[in-house]
Amino acid sequence: MTSDTLTIPLTPALKERLADLSRDMGRDPAEVARMAIEVYIEANAWQVRQIREGLDEANSGTPGVPHEEVMEWLASWGTDHELPRPVPKDR
Repeated sequence: MTSDTLTIPLTPALKERLADLSRDMGRDPAEVARMAIEVYIEANAWQVRQIREGLDEANSGTPGVPHEEVMEWLASWGTDHELPRPVPKDR
């Protein structure tokens, strides 16, 4: 595997936390930082994909449920007057 080097400025507190975690894990700080960056990128890339898919769907003209109706339905959960699930409507 080939790799490139990336220089990242860290606050002294974050650098100390990285050193502590690396020591506790028995790993090199660079490896722990690489693992953390990988996890962060995967989580955020997934979130961005989901947002884009939702926006594409919202802009496609596919029937949907207005946000206000979903929130009203959710607020009724666990009450004596729970509302039925909202029905999608043409936009």
